[in-house]
Amino acid sequence: MEYQVLARKWRPQQFDDVVGQAHVTETLKNALKSSRLAHAYLFVGPRGIGKTSIARIFAKALNCETGQTTNPCDDCPSCKEVMAGNSLDVMEIDGASNNGVDQVRELRETVKFVPTRGRFKIYIIDEVHMLSTAAFNALLKTLEEPPPHVKFIFATTEPDKILATIISRCQRFDLRRIPSGLIVERLKEVAKSEKVKIEDDALLAIARGAEGGLRDAESALDQIISFKGKKIAEEDVLSVFGLVSRTLLEELAEHVLTGNIQSVVQTIGRLDEAGKDLQRLVVELLGHFRNLLVCLNVTELTETQDLSAGQIKTLQAQATLTNTDRVLRVTQILSDTLEKMRFALSRRTLLETALIRCARAAVVVSLEEVLEKLNTMRQGGQGGAAGATSAQPVRQAPPVERPQPSLNLDKKKVAEDQTAYTAEPTPSTPAVNPASDLARLQTRWEEIGQSVNRIAVMAGTALRDAKPVAVESASVVIGFDPEFASEATKFKVSRNRKALEHVLSTELNRRVTVDCRVLGEQAAATAGLAQPKPDESAPETGSSPIKTAAGKTGKKIKKVAQNLVRTPEVETVLDMFNGSVVDVRV
Repeated sequence: MEYQVLARKWRPQQFDDVVGQAHVTETLKNALKSSRLAHAYLFVGPRGIGKTSIARIFAKALNCETGQTTNPCDDCPSCKEVMAGNSLDVMEIDGASNNGVDQVRELRETVKFVPTRGRFKIYIIDEVHMLSTAAFNALLKTLEEPPPHVKFIFATTEPDKILATIISRCQRFDLRRIPSGLIVERLKEVAKSEKVKIEDDALLAIARGAEGGLRDAESALDQIISFKGKKIAEEDVLSVFGLVSRTLLEELAEHVLTGNIQSVVQTIGRLDEAGKDLQRLVVELLGHFRNLLVCLNVTELTETQDLSAGQIKTLQAQATLTNTDRVLRVTQILSDTLEKMRFALSRRTLLETALIRCARAAVVVSLEEVLEKLNTMRQGGQGGAAGATSAQPVRQAPPVERPQPSLNLDKKKVAEDQTAYTAEPTPSTPAVNPASDLARLQTRWEEIGQSVNRIAVMAGTALRDAKPVAVESASVVIGFDPEFASEATKFKVSRNRKALEHVLSTELNRRVTVDCRVLGEQAAATAGLAQPKPDESAPETGSSPIKTAAGKTGKKIKKVAQNLVRTPEVETVLDMFNGSVVDVRV
């Protein structure tokens, strides 16, 4: 007897044999029992899930010689002809090769003739979306008012390409992708019948590769039997189809969640050298992180979610390493990568880059975590673990006694400054020249401010609106703009004052103290910190009232913005994250 492939040999012959489409088969069976039969049906769904098989079973049920039934006998000539595909009353038409208006016109002529044997003349048109617009339009009238002995059954994978006027004339049934658990059960039945010993993990790997299509799974099983014979392990399936084992996939996801970039790159290198399908790997990673999102947001995750007990246990363990926001960022990066995979010259490079971004995104502190930490601090908390939203905070700035240097500064210079800051100044007796020292400090004031900023961020920021106005043998007077008098109070803090004294002592080569004073308006203008107020009684020459008002408004807005920057909340944030204000926009 000629060999028949498993997908054809195990094709469903009864409604009860159809896997995973009970919502369709039960409706058709009830329609047959009550004789509420439509003249046109449309089956929609991805490949290999049973659209054409259900159409054939329905045709057998309509024309079975034992009577219109929900269980065709499969023994009468009518049923056998439908099963063999040579029935004169059940015509299967390929929409891809018969998509012209001429073929539809021929069909319109043949529908007038009564069936030769059965009760109905049934037209099954597969991939009906391939018909041209003219062919659809030619079919409209016949489809809406066919002869009573004619039934139309359409099947398609792309319903969006079918005219709405065609869909409105049909009863539409949307078939679903078959869950992996049901595919595994059917494959076990097939393997037992074929006397094949196959591991459960191997069956699960085949089901994963089938992507919800039972026909694809049966074809894959047929292929692996030809390759390995009657004894099949998971490694055999993975090597033939380029899949990645579930264990390795879960390990790779854990490396991403913990930010272990080195292990991520090493794993991708091994998979690429083993010839694995990297595009398929991205798809499976997306599925894994989708399941992780469900685990994070669903209280009870059961095996009915198309997951095995082992997968559920792994997902629950990984859920303690992250939170929803971080997983959403990872899935967004993987989705963008999947779109680019088809056009990438080097898929390995693209995937490595994407997973490195995922690993960084999986451990970065989210905005919500920052805001909650700030709210905790405002309420009197310490901003520790209670302020974090994730189960395992990672890469957050640790609390320190002394502010750390800004990220964009020279680390070597910072280390030198902090070392010098903690050491006692070397006693010396240099010659004192107050005028020369004052000029030197005023000339190098910007560099001095940067040095102070390396040690104490708040002190360095406060010096932007100050200047040295006098130098004595053991002290330096720092003058502050009266508009920013609050900046002078920051140097009442011991840490800020000592940072400034250390830098000035180093600059003058002798130990000095600082005296912070708020200058009067005239003194501030003389020091270059502010402009003197104009005499209101003096007449204005050549000045536009509109420009003057606009100038005053702009200065007022700028002053308000600068005052906002100096609020305690902003200063706390800068200290916490070791940052600095780069720009203020109003």
